[in-house]
Amino acid sequence: MPTMPPSGREPHQHRALAESFGTEAERYDRARPRYPDALVRRITTGRSGLDVLDVGCGTGIVARQLRAAGCAVLGVEPDARMAEIARRDGGAVEVATFEDWDPAGREFDAVVAGTAWHWIDPVAGAAKAARALRPGGLLAPFWNVFRFPAALAETVASACQWALPDSPFDFTEMTTGALEAYQGAFAKVADGIRAAGGFGEPEQWRFDWEWTYTRDAWLDQMPTQGPFTRLPPEALEQVLAGVGAAIDAVGGGFTMRYATVAVTAVRGGSA
Repeated sequence: MPTMPPSGREPHQHRALAESFGTEAERYDRARPRYPDALVRRITTGRSGLDVLDVGCGTGIVARQLRAAGCAVLGVEPDARMAEIARRDGGAVEVATFEDWDPAGREFDAVVAGTAWHWIDPVAGAAKAARALRPGGLLAPFWNVFRFPAALAETVASACQWALPDSPFDFTEMTTGALEAYQGAFAKVADGIRAAGGFGEPEQWRFDWEWTYTRDAWLDQMPTQGPFTRLPPEALEQVLAGVGAAIDAVGGGFTMRYATVAVTAVRGGSA
């Protein structure tokens, strides 16, 4: 299922969708996948005690992983419902959109964003990151991109399309390969970094991994995904029933393949 918004407008222009995740904030924190340790190590290796700005920090999933690696993390999150959960274990969060957020003279060693940068204007966001980073600092927005196993993908896509025939989302991305569908978005992120100036040439990092879901675990996560956060309860119930039946038909669980992709760039000596 796609997590980015439908085509037509740029992702950052879908503000209502971007701010809909707080309706399921508790579930979001419980069910959303974490990020691979290899990504955290690559961000932090050789640089202990980093000051990190976590953009669109949500419920603090990324921040907790970075704090465990020894980083000091400040989150910026536009949804106060999400920020409340991120603060429960001592996380520092300021409620604002990144475009409107004021660094107030503060500087960071890294600016990261876990499955959130597409909600930000790519040029304005990169320019704000350049102002917030120390020379040599790292900008690293990243995304978890998943692909269902072949035996399940088409059935799940059909169940979603049947329940939501007028949805602007393309559920067939699950069968054609979501990573390929995301490449255009990654290119726009890189172009935004180039246009903003102040950075070296962007590059991509990729980390492949797998996670095994039970039927219930996957159905717990689905309502936190973009196509479903604003559905009426009866429509969501139809979607979950259809997807649950598809998972039952393959034995009640499955292994999801993930690719975590980061678009990274290093800030130069002057913005």
